[in-house]
Amino acid sequence: MKSQTIKQFIDHHFRHFNAASLKEAAQGYVRHIESGGKMMIALGGAMSTAELGISLAEMIRQDKVHAISCTGANLEEDIFNLVAHNDYQMIPHYRELSADEEVALYEKHLNRVTDTCIPEEEAMRRIERVILEEWIEADKKKQRFFPHEFVWKILKSGKLKPFYQIDPKDSWVVAAMEKNLFIVVPGWEDSTLGNMYAAHCLQGHIKDPMTIKSGIEYMMELAQYYLQTTKNHSLGLFQIGGGISGDFPICVVPMLHQDMQLQNIPLWGYFCQISDATTSYGSYSGASPNEKISWGKLGKDTPKFVIESDATIVAPLLFSYVLES
Repeated sequence: MKSQTIKQFIDHHFRHFNAASLKEAAQGYVRHIESGGKMMIALGGAMSTAELGISLAEMIRQDKVHAISCTGANLEEDIFNLVAHNDYQMIPHYRELSADEEVALYEKHLNRVTDTCIPEEEAMRRIERVILEEWIEADKKKQRFFPHEFVWKILKSGKLKPFYQIDPKDSWVVAAMEKNLFIVVPGWEDSTLGNMYAAHCLQGHIKDPMTIKSGIEYMMELAQYYLQTTKNHSLGLFQIGGGISGDFPICVVPMLHQDMQLQNIPLWGYFCQISDATTSYGSYSGASPNEKISWGKLGKDTPKFVIESDATIVAPLLFSYVLES
């Protein structure tokens, strides 16, 4: 059989159901970019621990991604993997673990994310020791930065390079830093580093908790980014998973139009969500795209796609399709 590219394979075989949705979303993504549009990726779930950086970093380098909204967990877990990959432990039989086996992992300081255990000392504490120096220095100088800016500081310092255990080209955070990509990290407090930061504030190591800029300030930055970008480009939102990483940025449009009462605010020009959440039962993360029309986020003619599947399978395939187009 003649070898095919991933794009050729998808074009030929992905004809129905979620497969067809994947293909149509990929084609819509390509059309959006080729027409001059820009794309924001919303990164929820445990995508960094699932090593989505392998494909996402290349999308960033090739200018197929222009902004990112991510959870604090995805921001930090990408660099946890960068410095501790070889110390991670895989648990292929994770569905069969007993409560006693989970306790054994806890006692070994192995934090499980589905089939992968993140080692506390080699990953979390290693990053904490380096980033704490930046937090304390900024606090003493009465300087304030966003969470992702502190992460970029420790990467640029070179202090972590001796610990790299993967090719940094497979880190989406490194790729975003090198491109100076626009990033928002809503709800960063709900992360391991966020908890560590709160602890250091309580212990008095950091005097001013506002040394790290807030989610409200992220929304203000996002509003300016949206206004500037949509002057000349349509902005799309490609949402992986549910939760705050997607809910936060999509709300910028009704905020600008309804709350600030600005006129002629463009709606999002493309929307796709990869999720296995049921679109019912009050699940905001699983709300169908059409529901977003009534909130002033999407229009009836906005290209909308939902792929109800596992993002660890779907996203790399779709990204490969876009990269080959």
